[in-house]
Amino acid sequence: MELKLINEQGQEASRLQASDVLFGREYNEALVHQVVVAYQANARSGNRAQKDRGQVKHTTAKPFRQKGTGRARAGMSSSPLWRGGGRIFPNSPDENFSQKLNKKMYRAGVASILSQLVREDRLAVVDSISVDAPKTKLFAQKIKGMGYESVLVVTDRLEENVFLASRNLPNVLVLEVNEADPVSLIRFPKVLMTKGAVAKFEEILG
Repeated sequence: MELKLINEQGQEASRLQASDVLFGREYNEALVHQVVVAYQANARSGNRAQKDRGQVKHTTAKPFRQKGTGRARAGMSSSPLWRGGGRIFPNSPDENFSQKLNKKMYRAGVASILSQLVREDRLAVVDSISVDAPKTKLFAQKIKGMGYESVLVVTDRLEENVFLASRNLPNVLVLEVNEADPVSLIRFPKVLMTKGAVAKFEEILG
């Protein structure tokens, strides 16, 4: 599989030979969906909490007499049937949303995403990316000069100047290879990788 290698002006300079296993895999939509859902579920903190009838602050007095009112009998206003009462099956703070995903499935899912990015011409490779100073303006000009407005940049080694200069750009995200996640790879319309990042991807997932 050959990847498009561009220069700093965004023009195609040459082609880079890459692994067919990683960048030439057939797209598996069901697997990619499972990988993305599991990634998002595992990121949930599970900190929501609700109260049951024993935790709500209500009087335990009987609201009205048992008979003679024509209403349904009621023992206390904290009943789940009453407005403001406790929940029958409340959410607890220690709720676990995590989903198990095998390493082999995760690697195959990421490889499927990368292969689809290549087919849709959304992935390009650059020799390296750097800026002389940690200035957002410099990095924004470099990205715009390559023809990108919204892009995910994946590097093999994150330079401090690049990290500091990219933090304030809302449509640009810079990650190292081991931080690249399936959601970010799908979310951005374009993905820009360094040659070192491609080699590292092949080493990890190939």
